[in-house]
Amino acid sequence: MPTYGIVVAMTMTRRLFSVAGGRSLDVFVVGEEGAPLVVNLPGTPEGHLLFSSVQEAAALAGIRIVSLARPGYAGSTRLPDRTVADVVPDVLALVDGLGARRFAVVGHSGGGPHALACGALAGDRCVAVTVVSGVGPWGAEGLDFLAGMGEANEVEFAAALKGEAPLRELLLPWREDMVSAGPDGTFEALLSVLSPPDREVFTGAVAQHLHESTSLALSGGVDGWIDDDLAFTHPWGFGLANVRAPVFLWQGEQDLMVPPAHARWLADALPTCKARLLPDDGHLTVILNRPHEVLADLVAALQNQD
Repeated sequence: MPTYGIVVAMTMTRRLFSVAGGRSLDVFVVGEEGAPLVVNLPGTPEGHLLFSSVQEAAALAGIRIVSLARPGYAGSTRLPDRTVADVVPDVLALVDGLGARRFAVVGHSGGGPHALACGALAGDRCVAVTVVSGVGPWGAEGLDFLAGMGEANEVEFAAALKGEAPLRELLLPWREDMVSAGPDGTFEALLSVLSPPDREVFTGAVAQHLHESTSLALSGGVDGWIDDDLAFTHPWGFGLANVRAPVFLWQGEQDLMVPPAHARWLADALPTCKARLLPDDGHLTVILNRPHEVLADLVAALQNQD
């Protein structure tokens, strides 16, 4: 295992995979062929570009990461009316295409439910799940989904409940603001859901990365964003009681995008879950500032498969 502190050269390669139905999946791959595999499922509408800190953590840990743009984002073909569970065949196709048998998965924000779907539906191929700032199920007993969220999220989900057309009407100008006005536009569009820790890091290279990644995700329009939101407001397609892979849950207590009540609810609902609630973190800072720690659980689980 490499030693922390070494400067590691990394190459992130963009690839298109063909899957059933003639669709394409847009992915970034970083790490050596044959290394233990982690699948990254980004947030909504977060792009699938990996933070440089995550790339470095992967290299230091000796793992390979494939980061997936869900259908409708970037170069991934849209899959209308998809459920959260529909991500699993795509993930398994990617894992097969990369020559791996078993894998671990990490999902951030809107990627969290999709990561949990892998833990429930991919059988023994998925050895561990990490959820970072992940959203809980809509309408779940004991979870007030919108409580504690910033204003933009409340407006967004109100539109999602009305259907695709009203949601598209809302998101199209939001996309324009986020993409056309540079990092400042992305920041302003997200301002109501950025807590103080997130505002503090949303600057310089981080702001540029977030703008570039979001712009890539939305380069073809808002279809992926729409389909994510609609999937979140409908049944996920699996029960949390069926998530048999161990789950490692990370959550910032100051998160305004996905409030910590979601993490507490998920921790109680999952059969096997180790939850870490961090009092000084927001939504972005967990994976940005401590990628080594977040990936460590998955690395250990993959090593135990050897």
